[in-house]
Amino acid sequence: MAEPGPAAPRATPSPIISPHCVALPMNPVRVGVIGIGNMGWHHARVLSLLRDAELVGVADPDHARGQLAVQKFDCQWYPDYRDLLGHVEAVCIAVPTLLHHQVGLSALQAGLHVLIEKPIAATQEEAAELIRAAELAGKLLQVGHIERFNPAFRELLKVVSGEEIVVLEARRHSPHPDRANDVSVVLDLMIHDIDLVLELAASQVVRLAAAGGRSGDGPIDYVNATLAFANGVVASLTASKMAHRKIRRLYTHCRSSLMETDFLNHNLRIHRRSHGSVSADHGELVYRNDGFIEEVSTTSIEPLYAELEHFLQCVRGVEKPAVDGLQASRALQLANLIEQCVEQPNLCMALNEPI
Repeated sequence: MAEPGPAAPRATPSPIISPHCVALPMNPVRVGVIGIGNMGWHHARVLSLLRDAELVGVADPDHARGQLAVQKFDCQWYPDYRDLLGHVEAVCIAVPTLLHHQVGLSALQAGLHVLIEKPIAATQEEAAELIRAAELAGKLLQVGHIERFNPAFRELLKVVSGEEIVVLEARRHSPHPDRANDVSVVLDLMIHDIDLVLELAASQVVRLAAAGGRSGDGPIDYVNATLAFANGVVASLTASKMAHRKIRRLYTHCRSSLMETDFLNHNLRIHRRSHGSVSADHGELVYRNDGFIEEVSTTSIEPLYAELEHFLQCVRGVEKPAVDGLQASRALQLANLIEQCVEQPNLCMALNEPI
């Protein structure tokens, strides 16, 4: 079976417009935000600034939060998200993971385009139902794996296209936060890197292993996982909510270089080998240059801004989703298997059906 290629979004060719024709301006997409906690608040903030969007309203049971959004973003507030659905063309869903399925189904069945925060759902069964609902409605289902839109990762995709990847190392650490405590660190943090390594490896996972645990009575909050791909690439992923500082890094080891991506600072460095040396007249080695570092320039655009602009273009039919329901479901399936490995120590899975 041919290996699946990268799923980067492709813009359709621009139409040729006659000089005698005047292009009519397109109306902004009428959008709502469901859930205005930490992430949903940022969705509302960015949508209120985008020229191609009209932020019609936000939905959240928190009265004080809703009133603040009305003042900040000049939009309507709906205590019940179902009352918002009839007033918009599309919604961004940023509710707790355990509610993704319920809210997502309601929006799709109401005939709306949907951007739902990662993970797509809590279980594979719920994800499959969302995908089917989108297909039946003929509407867009996009999943918010925001690191795809980090300027450093976008540049990494360009640079790595001519390289042979051997090993991928991802580290995603946070001090114990007061958010997303309803799910494990795998579904909250590691799933970002699962999605990224699937895109970079461009192959199917044939084997995985994981170890981890919890610091208290709640969900798993530190995990190390290893994924083996059919093309020989190996990925090592570490996620923790027990760290003393925030880390978001990805190391891409290639045959002739090492690429270091810093998602927090939007930096990309390329380490390359070099064996140049300079000698004195009598043959004594003065110094040896074993390598050099390239600093890759990146844009300063906010990843969420880029993601929501992309979503609006997808709603208009101009672009294809960077992460659709099927891609997000694949990442979720691996995340669920990693959780199983953590709960069953020393379990290493050779997958009968590659993912």
